[in-house]
Amino acid sequence: MIHIRNLRKEYPGATPLKDVNADIHKGDVISIIGPSGTGKSTLLRCLNRLETPTSGTVLVGGKDILERNADLPALRRRMGMVFQNFHLFAHLSVIENLMCAPMELLGRPKQEAYDRGMELLHMVGLAGKALSYPDELSGGQKQRVAIARTLAMDPEIVLFDEPTSALDPTMVGEVLSVMRRLAGEGLTMLIVTHEMKFAREVSTRVFYMDQGEIYEQGTPEQIFGHPSKKLTRMFIRQLKELKADITPGTFDFPGFMTQIEEFGRKRQLSQRQIYAAQLAAEEVLLQKLLPAAPPDMSFALEYSEREGQAVIRIIYGGALFHPFKDPEDLSARILKAVAKELQHSYQDGENHLIIKL
Repeated sequence: MIHIRNLRKEYPGATPLKDVNADIHKGDVISIIGPSGTGKSTLLRCLNRLETPTSGTVLVGGKDILERNADLPALRRRMGMVFQNFHLFAHLSVIENLMCAPMELLGRPKQEAYDRGMELLHMVGLAGKALSYPDELSGGQKQRVAIARTLAMDPEIVLFDEPTSALDPTMVGEVLSVMRRLAGEGLTMLIVTHEMKFAREVSTRVFYMDQGEIYEQGTPEQIFGHPSKKLTRMFIRQLKELKADITPGTFDFPGFMTQIEEFGRKRQLSQRQIYAAQLAAEEVLLQKLLPAAPPDMSFALEYSEREGQAVIRIIYGGALFHPFKDPEDLSARILKAVAKELQHSYQDGENHLIIKL
């Protein structure tokens, strides 16, 4: 349906899209997530040519919409868009907002446009507001009217640009309910959203955007349950991280203990978690790894604000070396007393030690 290849968008001083590649198929419901400023909204605006990409290819139904002679009005009839701010015509009633574009752009008779508009208002639960004006509606109601207005053009695909971000939290649910219904009916949708629970429930696929590209994509279970890439994992779990590269002989271990304490207090770890992290670092680094001096040691303390869980990840090179293989070793017994889980693996010449506190 849509094939995106090497899409790039540059502004003076910023490049939100560096190299975006994706395929969107009929019936897909794709949630696009990621930190602010990573090009999510820019991607949608490039797809319907509200923004002109700097380079790349976007094929919609086999036609490159970036060509100079591309029929943009025809494109936009096929691809509707729902914005953060509703953009309803204030001087028109709700039903007139829905009838206007089908009559003007599709040439539909007035009665047909009215009947279709009322059908859509019934669908979004606002048939009783048909004769009201936008300033008489709540934010959630305005957004539901905006969705109905987009559907009145019978688009093949709908782009949602953070449709709940401008709403009071009490009104978010009513808009998401309409979108769930549309997803259940098989409408092809691309949704830029910060509503993670909603994205997990309705999506067929999830795009995580970072560094100007689709950094990772997969099913909701893959992205939310088992993200394979570091930045995705940090975003999904709301991870904060303390990192250190460790060089035997010059590493300031007492100073590092202070860094762990400061990191823990800043991120509001419990005193037990701070103590456990310091004790684990002492037993792993001071008692085992620094004396053995393996090459390329790195230490990361991750804390998930969402889960309230702290995890230590230590990577070091050299031969296979499991510092706690002997369960009777004193350091191993101390570590097991403060750790919920201890894992060691060896791959591609690197030892990976994971300690969940």
